[in-house]
Amino acid sequence: MNVSVVIPTWNRAKTLPRALDSVLAQRLPAHEIIVVDDGSSDETPELIASRYPRIVYLSQTNQGVSAARNRGIRAATGEWIALLDSDDEWLPGKLAEQASLLQAAPELRICHTEEIWIRRGRRVNPMKKHAKSGGDLFLASLPLCVISPSSVLLRRDLFEDYGLFDETLPACEDYDLWLRLCAHEKVGFVETPQIIKYGGHDDQLSRKHWGMDRFRVQALRNIIDHGRLAPEHRRAAIDMLVRKSAILAQGARKRGAIERADYYRQLQSRYRSRALS
Repeated sequence: MNVSVVIPTWNRAKTLPRALDSVLAQRLPAHEIIVVDDGSSDETPELIASRYPRIVYLSQTNQGVSAARNRGIRAATGEWIALLDSDDEWLPGKLAEQASLLQAAPELRICHTEEIWIRRGRRVNPMKKHAKSGGDLFLASLPLCVISPSSVLLRRDLFEDYGLFDETLPACEDYDLWLRLCAHEKVGFVETPQIIKYGGHDDQLSRKHWGMDRFRVQALRNIIDHGRLAPEHRRAAIDMLVRKSAILAQGARKRGAIERADYYRQLQSRYRSRALS
């Protein structure tokens, strides 16, 4: 299996070596490793030059994680694309386990794995809503993101069929892409943990942006208005948009943001009428 690993990074010279070393330690070696530096002002360039001279290093002005991932995907030469966030880590068998699953099910073009969560140095158990699985994941993907970018392995022609990450979304860009893919593609799942996700640090997007459902609503609007959804998937997506819009409208009213509350109430009304048509 020919795998290109794409690692976006921004001012994470302290955690990037852990991510890179975990790729280099894979039982199934990667075809290439691409680091896309999204305008770091720390010692990331020097780190790559001194410790990882064989890695493909791309640098750009700060444009966000979606633009960084997309640039790496466009530059990749492998048939398969694996993503890894620069604060996460792979276990040594990650690529090998996914390759084995995909060889046994050649119809699959996307695969992810179970994961271990570390928060502020301690292992924690994910809540039930974060449970991972495989198969038809569209309905499970509607409430929140059920695939971690650091665990995913995708055949590159998926991006030709469904597009790249949406660079207009400040967050939940992965939620948006998984909706587009899972509406049509079955997902392979390695049931044993193959990645370690580290959380709780200040530069995570979930801490930077309030009300993450704002971006999920936008992603839902995009796929309802422009996606090729089966009727039952379309009804479920509209129902989820209406529910999330109601929560956002209520929250905006409590904060006195009347104009924002009106916006989400109007969305509720507009899409509820579509569900009935």
